[in-house]
Amino acid sequence: MKLLIIEDNVELAESIYEFLDKENYQIDIAHNFANAEKLIIQNEFDCVLVDLMLPDGTGLDIVKILKKLQPKSGIIIITAKDTLDDKISGLDLGADDYLTKPFHLAELNARIKSVLRRRIYDGEDEIKLDCLTINTKLREVKVNATPIELTRREYDILIFLISNKERVITKESIVEHIWGDNINAFDNFDFVYTHIKNLRKKITDAGGKDNIQSVYGIGYKFIIE
Repeated sequence: MKLLIIEDNVELAESIYEFLDKENYQIDIAHNFANAEKLIIQNEFDCVLVDLMLPDGTGLDIVKILKKLQPKSGIIIITAKDTLDDKISGLDLGADDYLTKPFHLAELNARIKSVLRRRIYDGEDEIKLDCLTINTKLREVKVNATPIELTRREYDILIFLISNKERVITKESIVEHIWGDNINAFDNFDFVYTHIKNLRKKITDAGGKDNIQSVYGIGYKFIIE
């Protein structure tokens, strides 16, 4: 899952990054309005943490931009301002949650996971699609009730494709979403094929259907028959 931290306090932003990085999120950081807006235009995020008080703008305007450009992104407002008006304004604009500083990083992580489940899986910890049953909380995948063992990358790719089911996802988008800023380290994205091939084989070997459709020259699509 790809996150964006918008926080002008560099020390706090780094603390959040270090904590959430252990959860294997792909994370970008913006310390001001201008950089945040640029990142939102250039990338898609599953969840965005928005500080209301930025040196060159307001987090409420960031929320407006997100709702326009990335309506499916989860939004959590983080701020030192604990006023009812700010909270109502943020939630009215479409933010999913509100956390007042100071807060425990474990609580922030729990809020993020809750927002992601509500946004992507309608609040359910378990996804059922055809022969697949996926427990997003435990990161477990079953094919016709039989557990299969996936690598972290295979699991993340499967979840990304399912989250965008019936949509063609380019190899570039998969690499950017799963590998984040490391995308520039790759000369090509042929290795995605290997991960997809192994994922398909594990599912079909367990008696499942191959719901991952190759789109020649572009990428892949998870289809429901």
